[in-house]
Amino acid sequence: MTTRLQHLARRLVDGARALTLRQARRIVLWIRAGRRDDLTGLAAVLGCILRALAVVLGLYLLWRLIRACPNLLWLIVPVWCWTAIRAAPRTAPEQVPEEPTTDPRDAVLRLLYEALDDRPAMYLSDLLQYLQEKGHGEGWKVADLRARLEALGIPVEMRLKTGGRGASRGVVRAQLPPLSQPDPAEASPASSTAA
Repeated sequence: MTTRLQHLARRLVDGARALTLRQARRIVLWIRAGRRDDLTGLAAVLGCILRALAVVLGLYLLWRLIRACPNLLWLIVPVWCWTAIRAAPRTAPEQVPEEPTTDPRDAVLRLLYEALDDRPAMYLSDLLQYLQEKGHGEGWKVADLRARLEALGIPVEMRLKTGGRGASRGVVRAQLPPLSQPDPAEASPASSTAA
């Protein structure tokens, strides 16, 4: 149950961030739309200034309304949370297991072996792109990926050269530690033949 609550909390945080950014972009675009290209100087941006003042005035009035009637928060907060959860990007699967079945290091190593396929090495930038296409590491930078790999004890080559490109950080198949547990899909045929 804890994992489900963590998943819901993560969706709330991600959704609130996405919703805030979306609303901020809309407000900025609305303010910018007040600019007049047929005028110059202050007259050209007067519409933008008036729209920005309207936004500030609206926020001030909302603040005053909440200060005057704090019970409105009992309505505003649940609506905001529900909207934020619905706005959360659906990168993670909806079905969350009750408890992790594998070691996180093994899960990452499986992803690395899958990404490498038959290649001997891979740049972190390419690896990050692969992971994000698979729905992992949303919003990460290469430095975030490197820090997570190193925290799990997975070696990162500092000056990797592969594919005719310049030296950069990456992972080398020969340096990766072996999986501590066999893949369940691969282990099942072996167990059936042993029986």
